[in-house]
Amino acid sequence: MATPDARPAKPRPIVNAWAQPFWDAARAGRLLIQRCRDCGEPCFYPRIACPNCGAAALDWVEARGRGSVYSYTVVQNNAPSAFTADVPYVVAVIRLEEGVQMLSNIVDCDPSAVACDMAVEVTFQRLDDEFTLPKFRPVRR
Repeated sequence: MATPDARPAKPRPIVNAWAQPFWDAARAGRLLIQRCRDCGEPCFYPRIACPNCGAAALDWVEARGRGSVYSYTVVQNNAPSAFTADVPYVVAVIRLEEGVQMLSNIVDCDPSAVACDMAVEVTFQRLDDEFTLPKFRPVRR
């Protein structure tokens, strides 16, 4: 029987075969996105076909890991959930220099200091031996 203070475990990513290279790279501290060999467009999240032209000719390329905050929200209350201990935290859409957008968290920053167009860089949070999450922090000047 669970104790009254017991929180559910945080959800873990569900990894499809075509996304495995992304997770393997993150575990090694690298941020990968895909680029279509036919039309040259970058894409993210991992896919089996290019969302621009439909080709199944996608290569993995390393992103520079720099971008800016496109949009964000500060989560002040998420109870009851596995994330209760993390509040307040920032969920943001990051526009990478390569042109794709990804949903992540802003870390190493007071949530009240986050702003749209703020320059950010990738950092990695290791969950366990299997998963490392790419997150973003303000660019260190």
